[in-house]
Amino acid sequence: MAKHGDEHDPGEAPEATGPVEPVENGETADAQPTAVVETGDDGSGATLVIETDASDEQPTEVIEPYPAPGASAGAAGAAGAAAAAAPAAADAEAAEPRERRRLSRAARIWIVVGVVLAVLVALVVVADIVARGIAEQRVAEEIEANLPDGVEGDVTVSIGGFSVIGQYLSGTMQHVELDAPDLTVEGAPIAVSVVAEGMPVDLEAPVDQLTATITADADSINQLITVAGVETGLTLGDGTVGYEGRIEIFGLPITYQVTATPVAAGDSVLLEPEGVEVGAVGASIDVSGVIERLLGGDPLEICIADRLPEGVQLESIAVTSGAAAVRLQADGLVLDSASLEQKGSCG
Repeated sequence: MAKHGDEHDPGEAPEATGPVEPVENGETADAQPTAVVETGDDGSGATLVIETDASDEQPTEVIEPYPAPGASAGAAGAAGAAAAAAPAAADAEAAEPRERRRLSRAARIWIVVGVVLAVLVALVVVADIVARGIAEQRVAEEIEANLPDGVEGDVTVSIGGFSVIGQYLSGTMQHVELDAPDLTVEGAPIAVSVVAEGMPVDLEAPVDQLTATITADADSINQLITVAGVETGLTLGDGTVGYEGRIEIFGLPITYQVTATPVAAGDSVLLEPEGVEVGAVGASIDVSGVIERLLGGDPLEICIADRLPEGVQLESIAVTSGAAAVRLQADGLVLDSASLEQKGSCG
């Protein structure tokens, strides 16, 4: 039993009752890996590196430094500039797609407008082609119905100008071509080509100007035209017209052949003699006076006014060995049946 004086003081450490193991320098009873702290300065701040003992398999942790005090202002300024530039760059990037979309919409609008205009132009062209064909057919039928008695044949019509619809609405067709290559006049075949400038839609109104070309061979010409004193008819040469005649000298009949140049003279054709050949006669008869009279006399006149509508004038005549083409001209001619039936007269 312990004595009162030997009572243990709680503040004091109990005495060791056994041997004490020596402790090596730098170690404790519970040995832990040594932590090494290194500080370095790279000019921008301190770097704290915590390393563990090789026996510790944990990776090394690196803590990035804070900016150095001297670099804080520059970095903050750069950061502020970058922060201020970021919204502007974002706005620019956002504006670029909007601009592309706006241009794309504008391009699509113009494409649509162009397509619509092209379609409208095509429709107008098609409508004008259809209207032109109808108008040409109508004019041809009216011309054929108004041909004078004894004249028969088909007529084709071609209407010139930009828009036949516009011309029709104005009441006047600018340029009209009539073609009748197989027309017959009192049974004689001829070809007729007519060009009308300022032709009214209403055929009872006068045409501003009309030009016609009539082509016929020698047979048709002799069938349609009778020349006084010419019994065998006209022959056609290269630029010349030939005809035969007969006269009497001292009671003897003398035949002759004349080569003449045709000249247009309004409502007539003048045959101006260029050469004369006299048939065989006795040596006692002098025919020089006959030749001189034929060559120096008045040209032979062939009136054609009674074959043409009143007011039509002969403008020119061209002769080949196969046919003759006469060119006629008229101002203010009306193409209705009454006007075409009214012929001129030969005085």
